Amino acid sequence: MSGTERPPGRMLRVGGVALHVVCEGSGPVCVLSAGLGMGWFDWEPVVPLLTPHRTVVRFDRPGLGFSAPPLEPPTAAAEAARIAGVLDALGLPGPATVVGHSLAGFHAEAYARLHPERTAGLVLVDASVEEDARPVPGRELRTAAARLRGRAFAAAGLPLALGPALRRYSVRAASVKRRDPAPADLIRRTYGTGRVVRAVLMENACYRDVAAELEDLRLHHGLPPVPITVLAASPGTGSWLERRWLQRQRALADRLDARFEAVAPAGHLLMYDRPQSIAAAVLATPYIRA
Repeated sequence: MSGTERPPGRMLRVGGVALHVVCEGSGPVCVLSAGLGMGWFDWEPVVPLLTPHRTVVRFDRPGLGFSAPPLEPPTAAAEAARIAGVLDALGLPGPATVVGHSLAGFHAEAYARLHPERTAGLVLVDASVEEDARPVPGRELRTAAARLRGRAFAAAGLPLALGPALRRYSVRAASVKRRDPAPADLIRRTYGTGRVVRAVLMENACYRDVAAELEDLRLHHGLPPVPITVLAASPGTGSWLERRWLQRQRALADRLDARFEAVAPAGHLLMYDRPQSIAAAVLATPYIRA
């Protein structure tokens, strides 16, 4: 993608924010939502495995990728409503399989609990797990600090100087392939902006708040009787950290009455390391008619 080429997809106004949305393929609907600070293009290896069989929806959360900045700090309920809003804007009201990676696992589960009639299945891809999720005091102060840091970074020119390099480093560290396949120009056009840096800082600042909110939703909103799969990354090192992570992912699957699968060898970015495992989990979800 050149610096003048428009990104694929279109801009749709959802919840008062212009979101970058890409919809491809045909058939039953699935939504792909990436982890903290990531964009629509991080699903590129998975999409061609799904589009012959599914209508695949990807979108950038506010401030990320090519979407406009957020109006408010993120919450689990708001992100669930955003997924529903994207599907409404596309004219796709029927049940969808929602795939949530890392932090977006919170959003996907919240969607299933708050919109059970619109959920055909869940696939949680190395999803975030917080075993003792409690409300964290000082949310307003933390979000205000995140805004101030974002403005200061932008004023100092740090997003363009450091953003793409930090993106490359984080992807290489989280993949057993140790490389970032996203085009360099696309990374500069997104991670080189203050808008994306501010969104990343805000998502990070609200992480524990969203985890605690989901824990409350679990107490008051049941899951629909749909297939749920938990995919856990297993790099194959045999380390204590890896064993502990797999235990936590298995506990999440048990709690959700979900199918558990350890995917190896793979790092946290399963969409880059083992896209076929994600596609297989989505395609195993039965088609539920509206």
